[in-house]
Amino acid sequence: MREQLKGHETQTTCWDHPKMTELYQSLADLNNVRFSAYRTAMKLRRLQKALCLDLLSLSAACDALDQHNLKQNDQPMDILQIINCLTTIYDRLEQEHNNLVNVPLCVDMCLNWLLNVYDTGRTGRIRVLSFKTGIISLCKAHLEDKYRYLFKQVASSTGFCDQRRLGLLLHDSIQIPRQLGEVASFGGSNIEPSVRSCFQFVQESKAL
Repeated sequence: MREQLKGHETQTTCWDHPKMTELYQSLADLNNVRFSAYRTAMKLRRLQKALCLDLLSLSAACDALDQHNLKQNDQPMDILQIINCLTTIYDRLEQEHNNLVNVPLCVDMCLNWLLNVYDTGRTGRIRVLSFKTGIISLCKAHLEDKYRYLFKQVASSTGFCDQRRLGLLLHDSIQIPRQLGEVASFGGSNIEPSVRSCFQFVQESKAL
């Protein structure tokens, strides 16, 4: 995995962690599930458990994000910043679930997944919002709480969200099923119709 990090720094060809390759192969086995909603849910659950994010509470995730001062959602995170925040997350999980969490492996696997989802151009960087979207989407929390947290990330200080900011959030969100080969189940990768539908009853000058 460290060679992969070097590859990102020099923008050379990268490879998946062997355990990530095994995970992708196991996810491909789920393609035989007929109904897309069930198939996508099963893939997400298997991914979540493989990354041990099913052990991560929303509050613990927020604590780690705050500890690393990840406030500016449009700012890029480099490899080292991603690793440092993931290490904080998994160190805490190891303390709570010692027999379930291998910190170096989890950090490598989660880093690998985040880069595959949000750094397809292999720049060695992802946006803070992308990092938050990936981690929060797979953490252990009620859907409403996840939605509330993620909406807050793109809302203004007055609690409203315009079309551009909502588009950023939906774009980052759709990358997760896209990477699993399930983007067609969500209307494809073009999020503009979804954004417009959210604002169809809102005056043009207003925000959600």
